[in-house]
Order: sequence, then structure tokens, then C-alpha cells
Amino acid sequence: MKKNDIGLSVLTIVCMVLFNASAAPAVVLPELDNPMSVEYLGEHLAAEHPRLVYTPAILADLKAGIGTDPVLENLYAAVRLNGDQILEEPLLKRKMVDRRLLGVSREMLYRVNMLGVVYLVEGDPLMLERLNEEVLAVCAFRDWNPSHFLDVAEMSMAVALALDWTDGHLPDTTVESAKTALIEKGLRPSWPEDGSQWSRAFGENNWNQVCNGGLIAAAIAVAEEEPELASKTIHRALEGMPHALVQYAPDGVYPEGSTYWGYGTGFSVVTLAMFESAFGTDFGMAAVPGFMESAMFRVLCNAPSGMYFNFADCGDRRSENGDILLAWFAAKTGNSVFFERDRLLRPAREMGKLNRIDGVGLAWVSQVTENGGAGLPSAWKGDGENPIAIFTGESSNGYYFGGKGGKATTSHGNMDAGSFVFELNGVRWVIDPGNQSYNALEKTGFNLWSRSQNSERWTLLTKNNFGHSTVTVNDEPFVVDGFAPLIDFKEGEQPEAAFDLSAVYGKNIKSATRRFIKDGPASLIIQDRFQTLETTRKIVWQLMTTAEVEPTEDGAVLRQDGQTLNLKIRSQSQWTLSVVSLDPPPLRLDRQIDGLKRIEINIPVSSAVDGALDFEVRLTEGK
Repeated sequence: MKKNDIGLSVLTIVCMVLFNASAAPAVVLPELDNPMSVEYLGEHLAAEHPRLVYTPAILADLKAGIGTDPVLENLYAAVRLNGDQILEEPLLKRKMVDRRLLGVSREMLYRVNMLGVVYLVEGDPLMLERLNEEVLAVCAFRDWNPSHFLDVAEMSMAVALALDWTDGHLPDTTVESAKTALIEKGLRPSWPEDGSQWSRAFGENNWNQVCNGGLIAAAIAVAEEEPELASKTIHRALEGMPHALVQYAPDGVYPEGSTYWGYGTGFSVVTLAMFESAFGTDFGMAAVPGFMESAMFRVLCNAPSGMYFNFADCGDRRSENGDILLAWFAAKTGNSVFFERDRLLRPAREMGKLNRIDGVGLAWVSQVTENGGAGLPSAWKGDGENPIAIFTGESSNGYYFGGKGGKATTSHGNMDAGSFVFELNGVRWVIDPGNQSYNALEKTGFNLWSRSQNSERWTLLTKNNFGHSTVTVNDEPFVVDGFAPLIDFKEGEQPEAAFDLSAVYGKNIKSATRRFIKDGPASLIIQDRFQTLETTRKIVWQLMTTAEVEPTEDGAVLRQDGQTLNLKIRSQSQWTLSVVSLDPPPLRLDRQIDGLKRIEINIPVSSAVDGALDFEVRLTEGK
């Protein structure tokens, strides 16, 4: 692709959305500007410190803002409290948990963010002394566990930030130890001795973003001592990062869900900020299609109840603290929707332990200038590998719907095509079972990460279609590679979204589409249309809920938290409704969710006319 006059790539992406039920949309990788070489590094790397996210100018803005801006003043008070608490904690040790050092690496990144920012602002000698001790402790580890490279990446970023933010004030012996560790325990393990390509740099998920981000920080920190190693590491990262960044296209949906948006995007934003502070350019990262739009995805995945639209391996509920990562998008766009002022003003003493990049985040909070922005859409869709649609309503009743397509083999994906969540009046009526502890599963020997058709992963209720509000045919799991595209979307007072689910059923059914319609301010219609085959023996419509369920002649009444929801079946077909308790869950390793149950509506295949079968359910606020 041609480069523009300021050295950034023309970051256009050809998104060939193939509404082919057997394949996800094909995309062409964006291209980042990549002039990186030893010569470029020497000529363009900022000599003045700090140069990793913070610059002297940004630091001056932060210091000034702490005295004049109530948000910055409050956030800094919370950082300061966290820093003081760290002083009371023992130094970190190389303690492995399930073959991982990740918990230690993340704690180190957190500690550097808290201690380091207090030192940048105040020059507090206690913070400097503790940073020195922390750096010496982790650099003395025999390694940073390269077998699980996230551990190395987060530790590398932590040590690099500690060096940069204390430039010239740590003892020379500490600086030497830290730079040696960054080279030998951070950078060199990413360069296979046999000369082969290091796959982590070119992955398609959050590992790419985290691993490249951590090593870029390390490379900048040792650039003067090891210019060749530093430049080739950054060059490789600029070649590799598009393989993960392309996942945001075309509309900003992060395929791994909102929790992993926070992880992957967090490291990409820190990387972008480091590029800008160290080189004066982001090499085109912000212009990658879908990247900036992903902030709207993040905001819209926050339901009024405080829960996420928690598809994929996503957590259930967001923090009560403000999202500082969104503040970066606010700083870049001026859109007030991305600046959670009220949450960021939560009393400092109530914030508790902060996020491990919140110290970094104060830099972009100091750069926010709000100009209003477009506000939140009432109907929004995002295509891509894991397409979704979201409908919202008036704040008076907290209407929220999120539905999805996609495929199970997406990174951190589940057999959940056609599933949805729904809430009214602060009650999550239709739930996604969400994620469960990886470590608890892995230590039993459970094969969680294989995504083959017969993988153990799909035996779990949180991962298979039997644990999601979708339709199951012939009591069989979904076809893992079957892709369910978003095939129709309408905005307006009665928004609609439709997904083609045909491919997830394989040879069990000829075709299946699911349409969601917000037909009123407190109701949702789910329309399913099937074209059956001779092999189609059984069709079961499913809804997952924690509400109490009372079957009725025309459906069911759901009751929860003093509220009522009516489930009305509007179909000429005969049907039978039953309620299956999933508390306790079917398997010992399944996630325990209090009160979980599955409403099953059995739709007789015999009621199909010339193979066609239509079924409609309406959810509406009860009286």
C-alpha cells in the first residue's frame, strides 16, 4: 500500500463480507508504516525522559491538572493510596501458579504504575526506594517464564516503565541489572535460536497485542545499549500487530468479548501511546479500521444493570470504577460518551485496588477535552468474525438487548450463535452463563483450549449451545466452524437484526434464521424460521434464566427481584414447554450459577409445512 506524506500508511481495509453461512468474512490485513531500522531508531527516538507514555509536556499537564481538575485530583489520590499500600506489602517472589508467572508479572506492572506515577509527580524518595527494591527483586528471577509468554510481556513492560519513569535516579547497578534482564529474559527469548519466526508476534488474538506491547517497551528501554535488537524487535512488531488489529474490522466488535477488549485493547493503546511519546507517531495504529470504533462497542456492551453483554469468555459484571482505557478514546475524539466522569469521581478510598495500567491512564485523562460527541445509538450492529447487534431504550426502564452470530472457533469463542441477553428495569432476564476460572479447569487436566469438534471444551455448559439462549437441533452440539453471519439490520423506532444460523447445524437442518425485533419500549420478539430435512428429528428453543418460571397456557411468566416478565409463544405449531434446573449444573466442572435454569420449548418437526417451520416468542414487561 502507498504511504502518505507524513509517513503513515493508507490504512484501508478491503472487507469482503461474505454472507456465506459456511465462512466468516474475509479481510485483507491493514498495513502499518514500518520504517524501523537501526538508523531510524537512532534518528527518531526521543532522547529526553520520560518517553514511555509520559513525556515532559504530558507530565506537566498531569501535575497542573491534579491541582485544578477534580477528576485528575481524585484519580491521583487513589493512585497515591495504592502506592502507600504497596509499601506495606512484601517484595515479589518467583511464585508459579499452574505453570504460570502471570499473576506475579501483573502485580509488578500494577506496582510500577502506582509507585512510578507518584514518583513522577512528587519525586517521593520512598517510592523511588521501593521501585528500586521491586526492580532488583524481579530481575533476580532466573527467568520470566517464556513458556507462557504473557508473563514475559507484562514483566518486560513493568521493568521498562520503572526504568523510564525514574531515569537517572535509580542506582547504576539497578539500571544495569534491569537492562540486562530486559535483554536476556525479555527480548532474546522471543528470537528462536534456529532463526524461525516467533509466532506470538503474528497471532490473531490478545496474545499478539500483549506480547508485542511488552517487548516494544523493553526495546525502547534498551535501545541505546542494543540498537540492533531493539530495532528488529519493533520492526517485527509493526509487521505482526496488524494480524490482531484486523480483528476490530469493520465496525469495532472485539471478537473475544468485552473483557478481552479491555486486555488486548489496553495493551494496544499503551503501545500506541509509547510510540507517540518515543517517536512522535503511532505508525498508523489508530487509523486501522474498527480500532477507534471499538470504544463504542465497549460502551454498548455495558448494560444498565452493570452487567456486560458477556458473550465469549467474558466476565459477568464491570467494575464500579471508571474505565480509564475509554478515557484514551475520549482524549483522541473528544466524545463525552467515552469519559466516565461520574465513575472516575468515585471517592478514592472506595476505589480499592486499581487496574494495573491506571497509572499510565492518568496520562491520557490529563489530555481529555470533551466536545460532546454523537451520543449513544439506540440500535447498533457490528460485523466481522463475531457479529453482534445491540438495542437500548430509555433510561427509565433500562431496556437492553444484545444478540450475536459468529462461530465457536473464534478465539475464546463458544457455541453461542443465535444467543442473546435481555434485561428490563435493572433485571437480567435472559442470561449468558459467562466465563469460568481457567486455572480451576486446567489443574484437573481438562483440555480447555482445543477447539476441535470433539474437544472437551464443548462439554461445559458455559461453552456449548445447551447453555445458551439459542436453538438446538437433534440434541447435537453446534458445528464448530459453522459461521452465523448478520444478514439484516434495521434502525428506527422498531429496530431489527437477523442472523443466518444454518451453518451451525450442519446436516441436521437445511436452513435456519433468527430475527430479533424490538417492537415496543419494553418488549422483544424472537422470530425463528427453519427449513427442515429428513434428518431433522428434534428442534428445541432455549432460554437461559435465573428467574423463577411459571408455565402458562401460552408460554410462561418469569419473576425476579420483584419484577415480572411475560414469555408469550405466538405460533400455530404445537409445542411443549418445560423448565430444566441447572442448579446444580450437569457436570462437576461446570460453573455453579445460583438458580440457573433452561426454559425448553420443544417444537414438533411434524408441524412443518413443506419443510418450512416458523416459530415466534415475545418477551414483554409483566403486570
